[in-house]
Amino acid sequence: MLSPVRRTPVERPPRSAAPHRARRAHRARRWAGLALLAGALVLAVAASLAIGAEHIAPGRVAAGLFDPDGSKDALIVRELRLPRTLLGLGVGVALGLAGAVMQALTRNPLAEPGLLGVNGGAALAVAAVIAAFRVDEVLVYVWAAFLGAAGASVLVYTIGARGRGGASPARLVLAGAAVNAAFTALTAGLVLLTPRSFNAFRFWQVGTLGGRGTDVFLRVLPFIAAGTVLALLLARPLNALGLGDEAGRALGARPGRTRALGALAVVLLCGAATAAAGPITFLGLAVPFIVRSLVGPDQRWVLPYSLLLAPVLLLGADVIGRVIAPGELETGIVTAFLGAPLFMLMVRRGRTRDL
Repeated sequence: MLSPVRRTPVERPPRSAAPHRARRAHRARRWAGLALLAGALVLAVAASLAIGAEHIAPGRVAAGLFDPDGSKDALIVRELRLPRTLLGLGVGVALGLAGAVMQALTRNPLAEPGLLGVNGGAALAVAAVIAAFRVDEVLVYVWAAFLGAAGASVLVYTIGARGRGGASPARLVLAGAAVNAAFTALTAGLVLLTPRSFNAFRFWQVGTLGGRGTDVFLRVLPFIAAGTVLALLLARPLNALGLGDEAGRALGARPGRTRALGALAVVLLCGAATAAAGPITFLGLAVPFIVRSLVGPDQRWVLPYSLLLAPVLLLGADVIGRVIAPGELETGIVTAFLGAPLFMLMVRRGRTRDL
């Protein structure tokens, strides 16, 4: 009679806790980075309120904010520096998020919000309003630019969605480039035909935070707030979309709806920012590019990092523009001068491996 075979229990190797600790440490570093960016944003706000052509002591800045006495320093802080600081915060948040969403939608690390025709539509609408109605009012520019940006984005999405395949990234990029080129040509024609339009239009076209009151910020704040909430809610669907349409559908995502909501977020954010401050370059392109090189492609981190980094850079550029020249250098010019070398440095160092 055969004796039963004894099976010796197979000893499983103890599960290593090293990967779990590594993930936890990685997450902790990302949270620490967010905290550092939040601190840098506080410092940028303080510098924007305290630094300018007129030197004001920190104590006088605080007094001008919370206990104004009608003095010259209090008027400068409350009437000049506070509105442009608030506008810099809003515009920075809007451009940083809009660029991140645009690059995620098109799966192109070099995409920027202008690909949807936002800047071209906004510029054409402002030039048309100036030429037709001879207005010189910032609030009128805000509404004209916002409506032009929204109309251009709807037109781009409509063209890109026609035909088989729907609104694919390649279709949106091609449609946006064509619409933006056409609108730029129309804008140039309007400006050349009406010289007075050129004089009023060129100041807005450069991109600046100066010369705007708190009312401009309050007018665009609801659009920026709505676009910010929508963009942050799209973090997970954008991650799924980054794997491709088929893989995204397998994960439960809806690529068509995600692209439509993402385009709406870009319109709200970039349209409001362009309307209020003009077409400011670099931020929407380079901020998400830099952020992904630091935290990877996960949109759950890319979007919050872009939300904080963009206003830090924009307010810093605005402060530099106030003190670098005897008068004042416009914010859009400073961002272009600072952004181009930094962007080229990032490319030369090969930080595109995770994009």
